[in-house]
Amino acid sequence: MRRRTSSVADWPVGSLVEAKGDVSVSVVLPARDERETVGEIVQIIRRELACLVDEIVVIDSRSTDDTAVVAARAGAAVHAQDDILPELPPLDGKGEALWKSLAVTTGDIVAFVDADIRKFHSSLVSGVLGPLLTDPTVAYAKGCYDRPFDGAPNGGGRVTELVARPLINLHWPLLSGFVQPLAGEYAGRRSALERVPFLTRYGVELGLLIDLLDLAGLDAFAQVDLGSREHAPQSTEALGGMAGQIMLAAWSRLRRQGKIESWHVPSPCLDQFRRACVGHEIVSSDITIAERPPMLTLTTH
Repeated sequence: MRRRTSSVADWPVGSLVEAKGDVSVSVVLPARDERETVGEIVQIIRRELACLVDEIVVIDSRSTDDTAVVAARAGAAVHAQDDILPELPPLDGKGEALWKSLAVTTGDIVAFVDADIRKFHSSLVSGVLGPLLTDPTVAYAKGCYDRPFDGAPNGGGRVTELVARPLINLHWPLLSGFVQPLAGEYAGRRSALERVPFLTRYGVELGLLIDLLDLAGLDAFAQVDLGSREHAPQSTEALGGMAGQIMLAAWSRLRRQGKIESWHVPSPCLDQFRRACVGHEIVSSDITIAERPPMLTLTTH
């Protein structure tokens, strides 16, 4: 918070272009059924950050709509998630799309941006690039922002406040200074990202924080205040599934680091309830998370 937190206003695009030199930058958008927003996001990045971003890649994560077509028309290079490294058994989730993007991008710095953002502004990208382009000791830069929800200027981020933040403070207090540890806008040096595993589904952001802390140390992290970010709110039921995946992500890292001794295997089934005509019906979902190894370990890459 004291040394490594900055504001997006500290990183005007012109100064970043000067600092960029011969460093290449890739922007990756993982997308599933995001036709309403992905095209505009790609267009804004191309129009306003053309001098900063060398490639924009959309990883289409099994969309049932025309997300891929919309993204391609807007100017992105589009890859179907399952077409990347097809010799591997396919896995599901956002983390899978992010991990596979490392195999089809070329940038020295890779920035990740969610594809469902409303009222997108290009500073969500340029902001997280700032510390990486200007300080060679920074390996990973995470965005933070207000999250408007239901009339409250910062009412979003319920999974962060109820699940991720308590877990981080309890077990990884060095990471407690991150305002939005689950934020989808962040960037890292390829040399670091290819050396850590990627958890699939919604455990990916927590896993990257913990694993990159082990790899590079806290002083290699930076945080940038990006202002405000708005996206379509999730139902409480959907947030429950995300929370379960994040708890499984934390469990996996606690075990790996020897912080807990496991006497059982956590159940991958989450039972939730919906009001029915009479009583309640049970809604069961599989919250299993898997893990991809560091990209550098693949002989095919």
